[in-house]
Amino acid sequence: EMAAVPLGFDIDAPRWDQSTFTGRLKHFLNITDPRTALVPERELDQARAVVVGCRAGLVPPGSSREQLLYAKKLYDSAFHPDSGEKMNLIGRMSFQVPGGMALTGCMLQFYRTVPAVVFWQWVNQSFNAIVNYTNRNAASPISLAQIGVAYITATGTALATAVGLNLYTKRAPPLLARWVPFAAVAAANCVNIPMMRQQEIINGVAVTDEDNNELGYSRRAAAKGIAQVVVSRITMAAPGMIILPVIMEQLEKFPFMQRIRVLHAPLQVLLCGGFLLFMVPAACALFPQRCSLALADLEPELRDSIVAKHGDKVPYVYFNKGL
Repeated sequence: EMAAVPLGFDIDAPRWDQSTFTGRLKHFLNITDPRTALVPERELDQARAVVVGCRAGLVPPGSSREQLLYAKKLYDSAFHPDSGEKMNLIGRMSFQVPGGMALTGCMLQFYRTVPAVVFWQWVNQSFNAIVNYTNRNAASPISLAQIGVAYITATGTALATAVGLNLYTKRAPPLLARWVPFAAVAAANCVNIPMMRQQEIINGVAVTDEDNNELGYSRRAAAKGIAQVVVSRITMAAPGMIILPVIMEQLEKFPFMQRIRVLHAPLQVLLCGGFLLFMVPAACALFPQRCSLALADLEPELRDSIVAKHGDKVPYVYFNKGL
């Protein structure tokens, strides 16, 4: 037995205004909640069934508004917004806090020797490649060969930056050496994300009008979306990787900290988690996920075909920029 959806309730309507930073921050605090990474697969599948049923106008009897919104939260945290497929756990934004804090903490702690730098940058780029692949615009398929090239290029960039700067900062103040991991992560993000999503740049992403009617494919839209994702990812890492080394530099001067060296790495990991808990949703919220582009900024041929069909009724086109 199924019941009708509560009157006036739209499961896909955003709970918060997505045109403001505050509204987007609330939205991403909700769906990047690291606790959702612990929810069993069975419960995620049930949430998906509730959301699909709700879209068809039917819900389990006695479902409260809160229960439906919680099902949507689980659905948004674990299923891809384009394809509706369940995303792998490591690639989900809800896993960014536990995964990112462990990796960032280790990169910041073990930065002194070249083998440690190489190992942790390689692990981090492997993690990033999974996240970037999982959160791409799913309408653009990518081959295994392209994934391989993207992974090797990004990892190579991160290692070259990290090892090069590590050798360069041997004679520099200690704090500069602690900032090397951030420089490597920023450089790698500028390569990893565009490479992992190269199909979007080559073939364009699907753009729609305000009512989600598809209008064609745009490479310029893809470039704008990917550039925004690169900025978001670097912003996500920046406070933890820039401010935390300064904090640790000061803390390590205290005698009690010199006595408990074994706890430096766990402390650094925990502090990274504190930064990421806020920075993951804040960085995701920097730009609207449903990105827009003015008609005038599209490729001439696509713009002309839209004007020929719709006249001046479509001033902006919309697309999913990915995360």
